[in-house]
Amino acid sequence: MRSGFWCIAILVTLTTVVNACLPSDRAALMSIKAALNEPYLGIFKSWTGPDCCQGWYGVTCDDTRRVAEINLRGESEDPIFEQAHRTGFMTGSISPAICKLDRLSTLTIADWKGISGVIPECITNLLLLHHLDIVGNKISGKIPNHIGQLKELTVINLADNLLTGPIPPSIVNLGRLMHLDLRNNKLSGELPSELGCLKMLSRALLSGNQLGGPIPASLSDIYRLSDLDLSLNRLSGEIPDVFDKMPVLSTLNLDGNMISGQLPQSLLKSSVSILNLSRNALEGRLPDMFGPRSYFTALDLSYNRLSGPIPKSISTAAYIGHLDLSHNHLCGPIPSGSPFDHLEAASFAFNTCLCGKPLGRC
Repeated sequence: MRSGFWCIAILVTLTTVVNACLPSDRAALMSIKAALNEPYLGIFKSWTGPDCCQGWYGVTCDDTRRVAEINLRGESEDPIFEQAHRTGFMTGSISPAICKLDRLSTLTIADWKGISGVIPECITNLLLLHHLDIVGNKISGKIPNHIGQLKELTVINLADNLLTGPIPPSIVNLGRLMHLDLRNNKLSGELPSELGCLKMLSRALLSGNQLGGPIPASLSDIYRLSDLDLSLNRLSGEIPDVFDKMPVLSTLNLDGNMISGQLPQSLLKSSVSILNLSRNALEGRLPDMFGPRSYFTALDLSYNRLSGPIPKSISTAAYIGHLDLSHNHLCGPIPSGSPFDHLEAASFAFNTCLCGKPLGRC
């Protein structure tokens, strides 16, 4: 009887050991936990026991019981947040122990507001990583120089942090990258000239940084790009005459830079439907290139140095929902009819000598 009891106990122990996650993965997770402080929700209370593949909040393992995903998001509809009636807050830093999880494919430690420190340079050794999301923290330092080694990456979201330095040139080696979000950091330097190598990219969101230099003409090689936001930077030079070669580009935000030169005619014939070029140094006349295929949900050219008349062809546009031509040097009568019949005076204010409805008579 006694021997039977010990046989069962040994069998249970062996089963537990077999089903437990790899000890080195568990040790890495415990180091990650030790480097972070989450005082309100208690999400790390579940990180106990030998099996990190079972019941550990935000941890998912693959079929070989190796840690494959870490999903810790501070703004979530998970019941743990709803019950606490609050969003998450976490301090601390991302431990370099993360790099010991060599089967990791997804790393999300996002929207915790207080996590600081740097992105561990060794993260570029996680060659299976396809999703990197640490948005909404206080991460500082530079984007790892060798991030281009992570050939499986499809998503990079480092927005709303305190990152400095340039965008690493190696980033153009990420041939599978589809979503790049670096908004609202302190990144500087020029955009990599070979950004066009990112053939799978559909969204490139780089606004709210200190990026300078020209807009790379190679962007036109990104056939799938639909959303390009380079606003609120220090970009200079002229707008490259290439955006009509991008068949699915629908949103182009270049506002709040130091872009000069004339407005390319081809841009008005492109697929772009949301175009914001405000607060730059564009000059010359508005191209008389509008037509029945011109469709703009929003067209903002305010706060530039545009001169001459408003082209009459703009009245032939299929649709213009929002139009802002204020704070330029435009002159002459405002065309009548659509889209001008629903616009307010603010759309034309502070020009040299525009006149007609909704402004005063000519």
